[in-house]
Amino acid sequence: MLKSAVHLFLLKGGEILLLRRYNTGYEDGNYSVPAGHLEGGETVKAAMIREAREEIGIEIALSDLEIVGVMHRLSNDERVDFFLAASSWQGEIENREPQRCDQLAWFSLEALPENLIPYVRQAIANYRRGRWFDSFGFS
Repeated sequence: MLKSAVHLFLLKGGEILLLRRYNTGYEDGNYSVPAGHLEGGETVKAAMIREAREEIGIEIALSDLEIVGVMHRLSNDERVDFFLAASSWQGEIENREPQRCDQLAWFSLEALPENLIPYVRQAIANYRRGRWFDSFGFS
């Protein structure tokens, strides 16, 4: 079964918010962006709004979200990832899932950490180049 997920590029100036995965069993100790799976019956933007609320405690208006990329990805399973960007939100950013994330931090888009999950690094690079679609993990 093909799984779908949403990933948030939360931007402030030339920086992006990253979270460090912890105790999840997948890429623990590495950085990613706020993300989650689509649940049945919700749009991509609605899923991202829900995940932003659940993971980092902020509200993003539908009109403040832009879909900036899609990635067809193969890892342990096959996935389609949607990447959304926002630079406006309401509320204070906080770690709402300390059992799965041990750090939230802003990083310059010019100096991303070495331990950024590779497909997320590729998606950020695609976003910066204006490349809307990519595949990752296929031979």
